[in-house]
Amino acid sequence: MSKIDIIIVNYNSTGYLLNCLRSIYEDAARDADADFEIHVMDNASTDNVNVITDKFPQVVLWKNQVNIGFARAVNCLISRTRSPYILILNPDARINNGFLRSILNFILENPGVGIVGPRIFEENGMIQGSARAFPTPLTALFGRSSALTRMFPGNRLTLKNILIKKIENADFLDVDWVSGACMLVRRRAAEEVGMMDERFFLYWEDADWCKRMFEKGWRVVYYPRASIVHYAGVSSKKRDIRSLLDFHMSAYEFFCKHSIRSDFSILKIIAFGALSVRFYLILIINLIIQMNRKSKRV
Repeated sequence: MSKIDIIIVNYNSTGYLLNCLRSIYEDAARDADADFEIHVMDNASTDNVNVITDKFPQVVLWKNQVNIGFARAVNCLISRTRSPYILILNPDARINNGFLRSILNFILENPGVGIVGPRIFEENGMIQGSARAFPTPLTALFGRSSALTRMFPGNRLTLKNILIKKIENADFLDVDWVSGACMLVRRRAAEEVGMMDERFFLYWEDADWCKRMFEKGWRVVYYPRASIVHYAGVSSKKRDIRSLLDFHMSAYEFFCKHSIRSDFSILKIIAFGALSVRFYLILIINLIIQMNRKSKRV
């Protein structure tokens, strides 16, 4: 079994991170050939991250004095490791039995694959739409977590954007991009394509990386035979308004990088305006929901 570097970026999710690490070592204990090293980079958490080294002294813990963002932290860890395969994993995830061997065997048997993403279950057992098509302007309305998708989950535009419905009985599916919550990356592909784009502080860096993989001829694959459980949004909830802003800023960065060729375009103004309106609408809706919850408690 080839060696894997498992890299995890943590921000105030230490309780979940402990469970994540426990699931990795429990899975490895069932596989005598498991060969991996875990590196955690903490982005200035305030929830006693030092407990990680107390509970798991074999984990390499790196600590930042400030939050440097997800993409930059991932790049730092990739540059400090050497294994031919890199598993990027969220701290609020738990891998299921047989995950390590299954996903590694798949990428070993498919040399043209640069990134492979597993099936991701929500905490309630629902399957997360973690395999997707490259975003278009309609993604703002029919993306995985949009209001219209929650109201009408089976609509044609959402199904065109979220690709997990297409796999049915197949073992795997070539897709545009997979979620950065869990992705196994071939180091040779990362070296050829380049690191994650650090202009994305949080969100959309995974879509950008997969798009660059695609442009260089590397396949991006959704492989549901390996699976994890993702307690989504744990870190984001600790900074919910800032995370919402990061999401929209990164969406704008992605649009400008991949959809607009000129330095100045009316499309940039339209995109910025549309994303600004979406940001404030979601912010207002969330505030109304919070106020209603408080009034019910009173």
